Amino acid sequence: MSFRDLLLIALGNLRRQKLRSLLTISGVIIAIGAFVAMLSFGAGNQRMISDQFDELGLFTTMLVYPASESGDSLSLDEKAVLRLADIRGVRLAYPYDRFKVNVVWGDSAIGVDAQALSAGALETKYYSRLEAGERIGDEAGSVLVSDELLDGLGVADADSFIGQRIAVSVKSASIDSALVRLFSDPDGNLRKRLASLEVDSLLEDGYVERILRRELDAATRRFLDGYLNAQALTVDTLEVRGVIRSHGSRRNRVLPVILPLSTARRFDAAGPSADPTELLPRIMKGEIFTKASSMSKAFPQVTLDLHPYASHSVVADSVEAMGFESFSYASEFEEIRRVMLFFNMGLGLVGLVALVTAALGIANTMVMSILERRREIGILRSLGAQARDIRGLFLVESGAIGALGSMGGILLGWIVARVASGVAKAVMRNQDVEVMELFATPFWLVGIAMAFGVLVAVLAGTYPAGRAARVDPVEALRQE
Repeated sequence: MSFRDLLLIALGNLRRQKLRSLLTISGVIIAIGAFVAMLSFGAGNQRMISDQFDELGLFTTMLVYPASESGDSLSLDEKAVLRLADIRGVRLAYPYDRFKVNVVWGDSAIGVDAQALSAGALETKYYSRLEAGERIGDEAGSVLVSDELLDGLGVADADSFIGQRIAVSVKSASIDSALVRLFSDPDGNLRKRLASLEVDSLLEDGYVERILRRELDAATRRFLDGYLNAQALTVDTLEVRGVIRSHGSRRNRVLPVILPLSTARRFDAAGPSADPTELLPRIMKGEIFTKASSMSKAFPQVTLDLHPYASHSVVADSVEAMGFESFSYASEFEEIRRVMLFFNMGLGLVGLVALVTAALGIANTMVMSILERRREIGILRSLGAQARDIRGLFLVESGAIGALGSMGGILLGWIVARVASGVAKAVMRNQDVEVMELFATPFWLVGIAMAFGVLVAVLAGTYPAGRAARVDPVEALRQE
């Protein structure tokens, strides 16, 4: 018997037993529907993460840090940035230059973080997610802000903020004021201290040392007071040219204010930051009285924008050979994919449990069908059908149940996924969260669901098919 003959006979048997076939196929539909809906959630999350990585250009982004294992690690200064840019496969290297600024707009004022970026860095995908306006280059007088700054200033419409002028100011420590405070004596305390000296005690052990320690402590206190409390203020009025969407992680977050290098250099030229934590490193480097050159300024991290087909492992090896540490978003995505694989496997196992339950229903239907169709089996055998033909007939019939149930289950799973996606998006909008697609039904999932449904159904029909093939045609016809 040909496969076409077997298929026609199998479908005819299913039509004759409409109720039983419908119930059995419905079990497969529900099982495959659950299987598809669950895996659609996993596939949707993986696609969402992949799209975000691609949209931000993270697949071609690598972060470089000073080595943390040794205390004498190399500094990520401008010279190191130039060396990193020369690595094969690196398209662009730019530092993460972060500092504090104060932004004033109208009657609103807010202290935020700012970063300086080159024109090349502003052209990368990571800084191209604009909500309003346009990109900026390295021209002075323009600024790019994020929606985080707009939230802080109470601005609801990003488009309305384009063209607005904001005052950006930076407070910097003043060495001049520190020296003035060190050598000044406005209250005549120096004369009082000189008058309090006991000349007869100068030859006593420890007296001069105590006096010197006291004067040194007082001088240090006056110097620090002048350094930290007499801060210079540098102000620049800038035009908002674009509003960028806040994104990124702790490693590489888009800051509220993004300045071109030409503007940032003006703030940097004003002097060192007023942050006390920066005073000690400058003292250690011998730069407390002299301004550090641009080539020696150290950065916490450097971002590498790689060519699309560059090998991340080769670039990472080159970075480590230079004495730095690296972090690759592409490697992180591979870890995410591994986690998503286990997540999808867990969801798939839950769906397979339902599918196994449906398989028991298929086996029960086939066994009942053998008892009811013994005469049919006897007639087919008496007409020349072989045992393999009877076995094939029942396998095709169970496979048809699996195929019909799988097609209905795929449709059901897609509908459930669409409904769940709509509900999830409605909740996101209600919670004022960025709307994302959490469900996806790719073609590979449709193929897997179809294959699993047919395979499980055929496996479920294996025992009944073997039992049917062993039916004695003489005994079957005699009982009738």
